[in-house]
Amino acid sequence: MTLPEKESQIRLVNGCGGRFSDQDFAEFCRVNPDLRIERNSEGALIVMPPAGGESSSRNADVIGDLRTWAMKDGRGRAFDSSAGFHLADGSILSPDAAWVSNEALHKLTPKQRKGFLPLCPEFVIEILSPSDRLADAKRKMAAWADNGARLGWLIDAEARTIYVYRQGRAAKARRNIAEILGEGPVTGFTLNLTGIWRGLA
Repeated sequence: MTLPEKESQIRLVNGCGGRFSDQDFAEFCRVNPDLRIERNSEGALIVMPPAGGESSSRNADVIGDLRTWAMKDGRGRAFDSSAGFHLADGSILSPDAAWVSNEALHKLTPKQRKGFLPLCPEFVIEILSPSDRLADAKRKMAAWADNGARLGWLIDAEARTIYVYRQGRAAKARRNIAEILGEGPVTGFTLNLTGIWRGLA
C-alpha cells in the first residue's frame, strides 16, 4: 500500500459492520505485534508508523523523567507508549507517556491489569513527530480530556511549544520555556525541556 506523503496514519475499517470489536482488536494486535495500533471511538483502527530517531530519543527522555519521578513520589505508576488504555467512549489509545494513580490501579482486577487498562490516565503526554499532523494530535488530546484525563501536555518540539490541556478548560500554548511544572495529579513533577528542544543536534 502506498500512502500520500502527508498521510501519517493508516485507518482500517472492519468490513463486517464497520467496527472492530474488542475481540477483533485484540486479535489484530496479536497477529501484528510489531505495529503500534489504536482504535478510535468509531471503531476504526489507526496504524501509526514507527518513530524516527529524534522522536524516539525525545520520547525516551520524557518517559525516563516521568518514571524516575513516579518511583520517588510513590503515588502512582508511569506508562510508556506501548500501553493501551480502553476509554469510556470505546476507543483504545496509547499515549507517548502517562501516569495513573495507585488508587485507580487498585480498583482493577488482576485480569484487567494484564490487558488494555480499562481506565483513562490522570496525566498524559503526547509528542508530535514529523509524520504527525498537529490537528490530529490536538483531536487526540481532546479525546483524552473528554475521557477523564485531568492534565495533558502535547509537545511540539520543532516549534518549541507545549499545549497544556486541563479538564473543562481551553488548551493553552506555552512557548520557549526551559521546563514545565506538573500540577493536579502530578504536582511535584518537573519536565526539563532543554534536551527535548535540542533533539539529536
